[in-house]
Amino acid sequence: MKVLFLVQKEQRVILDRFYEGIAAHCDCDIRWLDDTEQRHLRRYFKQNVDVTNYDRILFFLRFKQEIRQVEFIASVPNLVILEHDAYQNYIPCKYSGCFSKHYRHLPWARVISSGFTVTEQLRSEGFDAVFVPKGYDGTLLHDKGIERDIELAFVGSVKSTAYDGRRRLLEDLGQQETLLVTRTKSGAEYLETLNRIRFFVSADVGMGEYMIKNFEAMACGCVLLAYNQGEAENQALGFIDMENLVLYRDVAELRQKLAVLRQNPALTEHIARRGRDLAASHYEFATLGASVVDAMRPDLRQQPPPGWMTRFRNRLGF
Repeated sequence: MKVLFLVQKEQRVILDRFYEGIAAHCDCDIRWLDDTEQRHLRRYFKQNVDVTNYDRILFFLRFKQEIRQVEFIASVPNLVILEHDAYQNYIPCKYSGCFSKHYRHLPWARVISSGFTVTEQLRSEGFDAVFVPKGYDGTLLHDKGIERDIELAFVGSVKSTAYDGRRRLLEDLGQQETLLVTRTKSGAEYLETLNRIRFFVSADVGMGEYMIKNFEAMACGCVLLAYNQGEAENQALGFIDMENLVLYRDVAELRQKLAVLRQNPALTEHIARRGRDLAASHYEFATLGASVVDAMRPDLRQQPPPGWMTRFRNRLGF
């Protein structure tokens, strides 16, 4: 299967190993598009792409740019969209409902979504949606076996509107526990910080799926304290409360379980080890890359031919 894989050239999260994991399982032509190229996809395709050379064309681009170019995107054959932010379709934020609206223009495209519950919601709306979860870079992140001198911490952003629930929960917890909330540079600094944390607080409040930091923290040997995204999501991921992570619904439950762990170092170590093993066996990017390719292989829905005006504009490249 020959795949044209279009990704963002500049992205906050380093996903190179994820891209390599996909490329390892198909004949993959990866293109890194800068902001200008993403804003002008019709021109980019006119100048750089022969769509007849590919069995699948996989988009992993900025959603903000995709929705502005739906007429052109609807003319792209064999289209698959990889999306890690579709949970925003179902939460109060600037993209509420926007993913459904966008995909209604592209009902023949396959959407690979990183949330199980989100995928089921998209499927219930009639979209060709497939679940492949988020994961982590196993070449970068691992358990170094060093002393964990930070007991309770969160590493990441709390500034986006989509993270309002996260910010409020962390603020509430911070008023009752000694909690470090910080940010680091990607790479070595992030690895070192995760390896110093005993209990990593994941506060993906109201998001309906688990963000990438959950898998990264588990891989580095933290005990993951994760806001509970529901039984369906947990079963799909193999998450078992007090076995390979700790689930909570509110700060009171988090503190109750944290108190139990503080009194039981053996249980704490058991949960950390089982969580690390689960991440390593299922959620490394190399493993997930194969899952993405498997999700692309089945036949796509039939796509109607583009209209004459779209064909004319595509030939001109604007």
